[in-house]
Amino acid sequence: MTKIFYLKHHIFHIKAIFTALKDIFDNAEYADKAIEKVMRANKKWNVRERSFVSDVTYDIVRNWRLLVASSGVDEKLSEKNLWMIFGTYLIFDGYDLPESTYFKPLNEKKVISQLEKFYKVRKIRESIPDWLDDIGEKELGKQWDKVIKALNQKPSMVLRANTLFTTPKELQKILEEEEKITDTSLITWSPDAVELKYPRNVFRTQAYHNGFFEVQDAASQMVSEYLNVQPGMRVIDACAGAGGKTLHLAALMKNKGRVIALDVKDRKLQELKKRSTRANVKIVETKKIESTKTVKRLKDTADRLLLDVPCSGLGVLRRNPDSKWKLNEEEIERVKKVQREILSSFSDMTKVGGKMVYATCSILPSEGEEQIKWFINEFGDKWEFIGEKRYSPEIYHADGFYMALLERKK
Repeated sequence: MTKIFYLKHHIFHIKAIFTALKDIFDNAEYADKAIEKVMRANKKWNVRERSFVSDVTYDIVRNWRLLVASSGVDEKLSEKNLWMIFGTYLIFDGYDLPESTYFKPLNEKKVISQLEKFYKVRKIRESIPDWLDDIGEKELGKQWDKVIKALNQKPSMVLRANTLFTTPKELQKILEEEEKITDTSLITWSPDAVELKYPRNVFRTQAYHNGFFEVQDAASQMVSEYLNVQPGMRVIDACAGAGGKTLHLAALMKNKGRVIALDVKDRKLQELKKRSTRANVKIVETKKIESTKTVKRLKDTADRLLLDVPCSGLGVLRRNPDSKWKLNEEEIERVKKVQREILSSFSDMTKVGGKMVYATCSILPSEGEEQIKWFINEFGDKWEFIGEKRYSPEIYHADGFYMALLERKK
């Protein structure tokens, strides 16, 4: 069904989008939470209706600055302004503006002229704040054009086959035969990844409930691969969160050995426990970081240590386009300090002769390469730099990730 169909027949879908936009921009709600709230309020919607509201909301958020500038309204989210922004979005998306009283104040020719004008200005075309455009250009130079363009595209949906149960090829067959999902492909550079051409709610599938896969970007999957774990090892995931990489590490270890998942938030570790049960992962132990003592007690115990540290999240703007309006320079500087603190205080959990991976989902060298240079300069007597990888979104068509591999000197 087209956007025009919904406009003509189901105005309440459009107004639901407006509700989500108000929550995102006026109430600083995360986009996924705002959309989830709208979905809960409309439980009778079918899959198409839900997809329409979700997709259009994300599209508008992704192109917010361009749409607001081209519509000629201020950023006050009155209903009139929201209709102007929505009309501009329809024109931007290639539709002829339909006959409707909602769009009477909108001059279609003028909107097209404004879209063409602003499309020449990178920070407006890619809908990012001025400060972010300045930082991107400063740190990435000419590459910034391609990087930010890639980060402003719709993401694909990528699954990680749970190799405790299946393989990527077998997962493709299961999805096709049992779920009628036929638009899958393998990703050559990410060995456990299965990509879906068209995103859909895979969490309702039997294959998901059976633990056959997790939803995880292909570049994110490569972090655990880079740590080069082996069955029987003692591994610590020190910033585990809800445990996507923890579960991958356990699968790579074939459920043999031990994975200790640390995090400061107990609710995330509780979620990890649920996910572990579904994925048939039996070697994960969760520990809440109560104080520095939690980390000190684990000194010199890990064969492998993963530090997937807090970061700006600028590598995952495709999935979280609203975060560019919630982030600021002060926050980036704050997380850089946190990254150095974690590197300094957590790295000693690695055994002598053991290895550590430092990873961030950021495209900024100041959160990646430069942090590792600083660490080696400070702790080079204890650590040897082995190598690093950067998965840049314009090259890999995936989220932006940086990872470095280091070995504790004997």
